[in-house]
Amino acid sequence: MAGVAASVSVLACYPKLSLWLKPSAPIWYLAAVIFLCSIFLWGFVFAWHIPCTGRPVFTLKLGLKPFWSATVLGILAAAMFRLWLDPPLRSIMPEDYPVDLEHWLANVLFSLALIQLFLVFAPFDWLIRLLKNRWLAASLTALFGAGVLALKIQAHATPVPPLLLAFLLAGRITIGFLTVWLYLRGGVILVWWWTLLLALRLLPGLVGNS
Repeated sequence: MAGVAASVSVLACYPKLSLWLKPSAPIWYLAAVIFLCSIFLWGFVFAWHIPCTGRPVFTLKLGLKPFWSATVLGILAAAMFRLWLDPPLRSIMPEDYPVDLEHWLANVLFSLALIQLFLVFAPFDWLIRLLKNRWLAASLTALFGAGVLALKIQAHATPVPPLLLAFLLAGRITIGFLTVWLYLRGGVILVWWWTLLLALRLLPGLVGNS
């Protein structure tokens, strides 16, 4: 299962790799690295999620309450980003914002295939297997996501104002907790739906762009 999931992840990441203007290595090499890393990450998920949580990794039987919870939370989070975070971040980290529909679709596929796997699914399942405590595993998963964001901001050329930085890290921790909660309620599919809703906030400005 991990090999199949890793293969799908590579295929979903390919549009992002193909649009990379200055790749650090040939695309085939980057795809191979993603495949090998994804095998290990999906291996954590398939090996430990069901035994440690008692819940399926993939399920289409989401139930109305989890689905509507994810929908409402996704809409509220998207509105928060669009109103308060996107305007300053566009000038600070413009590479994170797609310029047309092709780049938007590539970003969405990359996020669904790899980012959530790296930031949430695999870390949480590894931690819950190690610690045997959902709350502690969720907390460390959320902090891991905030740490990755802090490293990204630190490496960026444009300085981020302290207040905005604090807001971003707090938001990343909150989103980390919510994502883990949705992961436990509806598995990967529910998290993908929530991720898609967050990404849809960027579409209005891209319609008509090619």
